[in-house]
Order: sequence, then C-alpha cells, then structure tokens
Amino acid sequence: MLRFPGRIASKLPNVGTTIFTVMSRLAAEHNAINLSQGFPDFDCAKELRDLVTKYFNSGLNQYPPMAGVPRLREAIAEKLEMLYGARYDPEHEVTVVPGATYGIFTAVTTLIRPGDEVILFEPAYDSYAPSIEVAGGVPVYVQLKYPDYSIDWGEVQKAITSRTKMILINTPNNPTASVFSGEDMRMLEGTLRGTDIVVVSDEVYEHIVFDGHQHQSVARFPGLAERSFVVSSFGKTYHITGWKMGYVLAPKELTAEFRKVHQFNVFVANGPIQHALAEYMGNRDAYLSLAAFYQKKRDFFVEGVSASRFKPLPSRGTFFQNLAYDAISNERDTELAIRLTKEKGIASIPVSVFYRKPPPHRVLRFCFAKSEETLARGAEILCKI
Repeated sequence: MLRFPGRIASKLPNVGTTIFTVMSRLAAEHNAINLSQGFPDFDCAKELRDLVTKYFNSGLNQYPPMAGVPRLREAIAEKLEMLYGARYDPEHEVTVVPGATYGIFTAVTTLIRPGDEVILFEPAYDSYAPSIEVAGGVPVYVQLKYPDYSIDWGEVQKAITSRTKMILINTPNNPTASVFSGEDMRMLEGTLRGTDIVVVSDEVYEHIVFDGHQHQSVARFPGLAERSFVVSSFGKTYHITGWKMGYVLAPKELTAEFRKVHQFNVFVANGPIQHALAEYMGNRDAYLSLAAFYQKKRDFFVEGVSASRFKPLPSRGTFFQNLAYDAISNERDTELAIRLTKEKGIASIPVSVFYRKPPPHRVLRFCFAKSEETLARGAEILCKI
C-alpha cells in the first residue's frame, strides 16, 4: 500500500463515509432487510429499459450538448409549466445533470465564496453542509420543530445577516418526511423580498406528496422562482436511482453562471439515457401516479408496525417513515440502528446523524420504497422488538 509523503490539509476534516453507505454495508454483512438507504428493491418500468436499449443501439453514443439533449430540456420545461404554471426557457434555463446531488453541489459552488453564509434547516441532508464548506462558505442552521418538523420563520429572519448569500431548502424533506406548505413558501418569499439571497430548492421527491396535498415548488411563486435553482431527479421519480440523472432550472442569469462550472466539472450527462427519458416523459401517468403508489406503501408499512412499540411520526412526503422509539430503549439512535441490524436483521437510518449534535428525541428512519413482501417482513421484526 502506498502512502502520500506530504501533509494533507483536508477541506472536510470531520467528514467520513456517509451513513447510507455504512448502514447498507452493515445490512449486507448481516443479511438484514435494508430499509436504510433510499432506493427501491423493485425494478423500473420495462418500457423505460427498452427505450434505453433502443437509444444505446441507435448510434447516439458521443457527447450530447453540454446543457442536455434539447428534446429532454423541452419536455422538462413543459412539465414545469403544466404542474406549476412556471415558464422556463429550455435553451437558457434548463440544464440536465448527472444526479440531483451534483446539481446542488454545483449550484452552491457556483455562487458561494469564502465567508459567505448559507442557511440550512436542521436536520439537514448530509451532502448540504460539505458542499458549502468545500466552497469556503459557512453553514448557518435553523432547527425544524419536532415532532412535526415545522418551521419558525422568526428564527429564519434572525439567521439572516449581511453575509447571507443563499438558503437551501428541501421539500418534501429527507430525512423528516415533512413538506413545505403554501404558507411556508409565501413566508420565504416575503422574507427574501428586497435581498440578493439565492434559493437552492431540493425537490427530488416532488411527485411523492401524500393525502391529497400538492407539492409546493418554488417555481409556483414568482418572487422565489426569480431567485431560485430548482433541483430535481429522475432517479426518485422513475425508480432509477443508479442512473444518476437529474436537472436544474433557474433564471437565465443564474443558469449562465451554473453552466460555467458545470462545463468544467462533468461537462455532460449520459446521452442515450437522456433521449430515453425524453421519450418516456410523454407517459405523464408514470409520475402523476407516483404519490398514490407510494402512499399505499406508506399505509401498508404503518399498519404493519401498528402493533409495535414504535411510534410513527407524520410522513407527508418522500418514501420514508420515521419511527420514534422512546417506549423501547434509551439507547442513542446510532447504537440502536447498528444493534437492530446485527441482532434483529433490519437496517434503518438514525436521524441524529443529520444534526450537528444529537437531539433529545430518538428516531429511526425507514425506507418504504420496497415490495410489500419486504415491508411485511420488516414490520414483523419491528413488532417483536
């Protein structure tokens, strides 16, 4: 094994392997049911797989345009207008990227300079703060209010300073399974009015909102759309997380700066898959039916654990269900998650890892993007704990 002879001044000295990798690896080692990492255990539609094969075999295997295949950008813009009444120019305001995490990272590093502050809501998805820190920025945290993970907008206003350059939001939210309401968006719109603060809105679960509610995209609100990067993902929508395909929408001026970084980072996303997605997006039911599809799974899982000592917290969106375990153990959630994986054969994600300091409440996150057979087996285990 080789060793670097010099010193390395790490930009991320406190960052190790992500909790998702840790728990998925532990689940594999102990042959446990993996309800930790957020990916389906079922395949995507055969029609989509066939389209990918078609385009891989059609000779479209060289560089696509840097911003993305035009027909895909046009399909994305049409979808945004249909769903949210927002008009984005496919040529200058829509960019296809290799996954939403990439899109968020690039948006942050495009604008954030050393000393700039970025407001995050805690618990925060684990890629956000490192993206800010790599750019020399400073994460500023506003805590969501347990147990419904609501927002105190007074605290948001107090967090804004002359150094605030960006606010990063996530709705539907991972890991809390909460969603922004229309009133939340209006409060954000009013809070930012008259400032130069940019919004990065992580909306990868946009089509997975439950109980008849609508996803409140920043694109619906003109005062937010004009200052926002909207980031979404084909992976969550079409059950293709391993393909790493997403897109970023923003006003022309923001997109121009984004693409300056994008072109020297990855340059392009996978060409044949872009063509396949463009054609598949003609099947609107594939994403319009997604909320009902996952709500059925949520309800099945919650019913399955109803006889357990776990307490389900509200899951209003995403494909995650949080379970509080105050009646079961005083262990830290990190310790319990590992023990349940090793001893009981079921893997989850401890929610405390999304905080800077462990909160007083104890919660595990479970992914229900699984077959009913998998969910039933998992619920059976949880009912015996």
